[in-house]
Amino acid sequence: MSRIGKLPVPVPSGVDVALDGPVVTVKGPKGTLTHTVADPIVVERSDEGGSVVLDVKRPNDERISKSLHGLTRTLINNMVVGVTEGYEKKLEIVGVGYRVLSKGPTQLEFQLGYSHPIVFDAPEGITFTVDGPTKLGVLGIDKQQVGEVAANIRKLRKPEPYKGKGVRYAGEHVRRKVGKAGK
Repeated sequence: MSRIGKLPVPVPSGVDVALDGPVVTVKGPKGTLTHTVADPIVVERSDEGGSVVLDVKRPNDERISKSLHGLTRTLINNMVVGVTEGYEKKLEIVGVGYRVLSKGPTQLEFQLGYSHPIVFDAPEGITFTVDGPTKLGVLGIDKQQVGEVAANIRKLRKPEPYKGKGVRYAGEHVRRKVGKAGK
């Protein structure tokens, strides 16, 4: 049995969960998220002692059912956490002259050593925070979308292994290489 899949998903107060066949809709104080559950998996709602709990069930022990069981439970739990607390990815910029400027909550302008500034627009549901010229955060309610936008920003100038210059996640360790040896 999947250890993650059999855990119930607790739904805090203030969060409304609607089950419409395979479609799970979670509405909370920060927004609304929907997910279509894959075919053999079933999501059931139960009230335990005044609190609402979602149970993710699988019909059999076939390989596809086992692999989707824990995944579905985690995706639903991420939706519940997203509409209550939200998600944030922190990034930092390393390099002389490299910096980021905020052009509003949904637009950033980067100076990353290219001949031109790079303007980055946020997709819908994503906002940015800038904490100084070399630190920024990506905020949103959809965990997958927050991670993808952060990865796209990091892709603008990946950290290089010799001096470590570029955009990296906060706390990311960049493996360094030794430069060429002089005679």
